Amino acid sequence: MNKWLHYAAVNRERGMSTAEYAVGTIAACAFAALLYKVVSSTEVQEMLTALINRALNVAKE
Repeated sequence: MNKWLHYAAVNRERGMSTAEYAVGTIAACAFAALLYKVVSSTEVQEMLTALINRALNVAKE
């Protein structure tokens, strides 16, 4: 028990607390939702399709 108390006292600031995990998880989910919206937009899909078609046409030549 004494070793555990010493370890806890020495490493007090290591890692994230539950609140920090919650904020980090929410931020990651918000970023993922924003990225999904951007990638699934019509303009980005058209740009990606054009890029893939151009790459395939270069490969044919």
